Amino acid sequence: MIFDLSGKTAVVTGSGSGIGKAIAIQLAKHGATTCLIDLNEESIINVAEEIRANKNSAKAYPGNVASQAETIQVYAQIVKDYNTIDILVNSAGVSHIGKLDNTFEADFDRLYQVNVKGVYNSMYGAIPYMRKQNRGVILNLASVAAGLGISERFAYSMTKGAVLSMTLSVAKDYVQEGIRCNCISPGRVHTPFVDGFLKKNYPGKEKEMFEKLSKTQPIGRMGKPDEIATLALYLCSDEASFITGTDYPIDGGFTRLNT
Repeated sequence: MIFDLSGKTAVVTGSGSGIGKAIAIQLAKHGATTCLIDLNEESIINVAEEIRANKNSAKAYPGNVASQAETIQVYAQIVKDYNTIDILVNSAGVSHIGKLDNTFEADFDRLYQVNVKGVYNSMYGAIPYMRKQNRGVILNLASVAAGLGISERFAYSMTKGAVLSMTLSVAKDYVQEGIRCNCISPGRVHTPFVDGFLKKNYPGKEKEMFEKLSKTQPIGRMGKPDEIATLALYLCSDEASFITGTDYPIDGGFTRLNT
């Protein structure tokens, strides 16, 4: 089977919903034992049950990636349970709408703690095991916001720029130890976050605003979590063994065709 992940242990943070959930399901479907990490315990328990119902392997590990001690403890338990960490997907993240002058310190710190420190903590917890194995794949979720000026996304763009930079640094530092590190930069993807954002900020105009946001991508629609998950599957598989230190836009033409 192409993209066969049988015998591999995959850790997916932020796997309780949206893109992280889709990636966890996709990796499990292709044979990986998938370890789900999320702050929302109920969500990842439900996702794990959904994966197992399809006769695939998954286990929920509730945890807060913003805490280094907690993250290290969770990864130690995963290795105790499954012996290895072969794949790490950092999908946990939070968003914020605002320019610099209405991004308050608490907002900035919250995004930094999850989107930047969370990715750092997660890689910090996993890389020692990958180094011992002399192999491993890390995939980080960045964003088109990492390299473009997107209106009212000051703090979010800052964090995703950091994710991109960390990806390139880790790829260079550990390439000789068999560790590959790449990132994906999605454009707008239709997730429960989008629906909640529209409901909160545009009550009664959800459909109108959804269409407006969809059309900002030249392809004329938002992406689907499953589409992001398919790219993630490829980059985490042995078929992508020649790829490291690379950022993959998946954005319906947003990056190149809007300029």
